[in-house]
Amino acid sequence: MFLERLLSSVVLVIVLAVSLFFGGNILFLLCLFLAAAAYWEMVRATRVVEKNGRMNGPEIVGMLGVIGYYGVRYFADTETYIMLAITLTLIGIMFVYVFSFPKYHANQVMSAVFAFLYAPIMLSYIYLTRNLKDGIYLVWLIFISSWICDTCAYLVGMLIGKHKMAPKLSPKKSVEGAIGGVAGAFFVGVLYGYVLAHFGFLELENILLIGVIAGIGGIISQIGDLAASAVKRNFSIKDYGKLIPGHGGIMDRFDSVMFTAPMVYYLAVLLLNRTLY
Repeated sequence: MFLERLLSSVVLVIVLAVSLFFGGNILFLLCLFLAAAAYWEMVRATRVVEKNGRMNGPEIVGMLGVIGYYGVRYFADTETYIMLAITLTLIGIMFVYVFSFPKYHANQVMSAVFAFLYAPIMLSYIYLTRNLKDGIYLVWLIFISSWICDTCAYLVGMLIGKHKMAPKLSPKKSVEGAIGGVAGAFFVGVLYGYVLAHFGFLELENILLIGVIAGIGGIISQIGDLAASAVKRNFSIKDYGKLIPGHGGIMDRFDSVMFTAPMVYYLAVLLLNRTLY
């Protein structure tokens, strides 16, 4: 089990690193794949699909919406067209609900909308962050915020964790671990900023801001982790999928990344004054 988890982690990091380095079409296609897979896992977790497992009307419209949203991001990345893609998807799901009534329950429809708005849209900010000025360096803050925070939180929690942070939702997570995770993300962020400044990729005065972005992202990442866990608890499932051996599905591995991606993007725009290329 450990070897399987380790090997899949290595493969995942290599694929991610290559995609983030080259950006462009490669990263876009990876984000689209992650978004579609995460949507697929979420609609199944929240019981949108029929008992026979076949795709139904709301799910199909939602999946078409995911493809349409990413198409707009790629070909016509303006606020008007983006909101149009989102609005048409929501109208399409309601169209199926109304004109096939009472075939689908309102819970299925709301879950389809939730699944569309949750992972696919938030994951697109990985691609958007990479497209910022200096995005090739800034995009790594998304993963420093989430995965470094998660690792540090685990280690600190194991060593000194005493006070439960969310005992009913995640009994193993502690307040001490959460603080340690945020602190770890902050310090690794500062170190990362120092390395970038040393090689001339970042202004010296922005080193601390890189740490701040990573630290804030670390706070948000833990909310993302707990949010995904809450959905699993509500629907009594262990993992969202089996796509990543030893880890589960895309939702299991990228649950915190989904929250840090938009946060890092907007903090980079607001604090570092980064704009699109």
